[in-house]
Amino acid sequence: MAVISSSSYDPTLAFKSKHFNTIYRTLFHKIPVKFDRKRMETRDGDFMDIDFSTVGSEKLFIIIHGLEGSSSSKYVTAMTHIANQNGYDVAAVNLRGCSGETNRHLYSYHSGKTDDLDELINYLDQIGVYQLFHIVGYSLGGNMLLKYLGEDRKKYSPKLASGTGVSVPCDLKGSSETIAKFWNMVYMQRFLISLKKKTLIKMEQFPEVGLDKNAILNSKNFLDFDNYFTAPVNGFEDAEDYWKRNSCRQFLHGIQTPSLLITSVDDPFLSSSCIPLEEAKNNDFFHLEMTNFGGHVGYNSNFENGSGYWLEKRIIDFATSVE
Repeated sequence: MAVISSSSYDPTLAFKSKHFNTIYRTLFHKIPVKFDRKRMETRDGDFMDIDFSTVGSEKLFIIIHGLEGSSSSKYVTAMTHIANQNGYDVAAVNLRGCSGETNRHLYSYHSGKTDDLDELINYLDQIGVYQLFHIVGYSLGGNMLLKYLGEDRKKYSPKLASGTGVSVPCDLKGSSETIAKFWNMVYMQRFLISLKKKTLIKMEQFPEVGLDKNAILNSKNFLDFDNYFTAPVNGFEDAEDYWKRNSCRQFLHGIQTPSLLITSVDDPFLSSSCIPLEEAKNNDFFHLEMTNFGGHVGYNSNFENGSGYWLEKRIIDFATSVE
């Protein structure tokens, strides 16, 4: 049994509101972190920028942000701060096109682009400094991570000690339909504004591709946007094909690295199909911690030091337990 039936997460009254918990850190939490940026050139002639925060450790936390996030996302800087305090170096990944500079190819990143994660781990391995890797992925980054860990790959780095996913859309179709609901309109519009802005740059870079500019700019939800942009530029038939092939839930049975999924039943972005109970029950390597509260990548517990850092401490506790 790998389902964690009891969780220590017990927020104060204010953070029992899923929407307040979801937005609080972004609006109010300030965590100063000093990063040193290094550029990783990819095999296909593109790049990803990686921001390091080091304390001289041989153990490294690799952090993967969510949709339209970056190393400056508040949940990334919070995790970096706590990891450093606990003696870990941090490599905060900026997925393609997310570091403030447009990437070179028409395609950038998506929920299941695990070849980039594999290349990243190999790059960090070749640096030769680190003996142990822990990876944490948030939302989209968590889907990418859990998919990667469950894929039938010939080789995983022996340095990879654990993986943790937070608020993961394990079923991309279910999550996309949930966030498209009326009461999530503010979140949807925030994502689409950012995605459309980047897509306009891509259309200027690659006018010969002939993307349907009007259809993309008139997209009302992820079904529209993924149909007209994400799917075609990444070689999928349509949004449904993209979601089906990249949802991590179908890969969870294959995980053989100690892994933890932290998810909340009140997450406004996730459907019930994103909670993989059976998969956790049938895989001793995959642990599911399901909470009643938490919102989406929220998990603030009180106003102490900005958030209480329950989430970050829980991730550290899991990592140290498997070392």
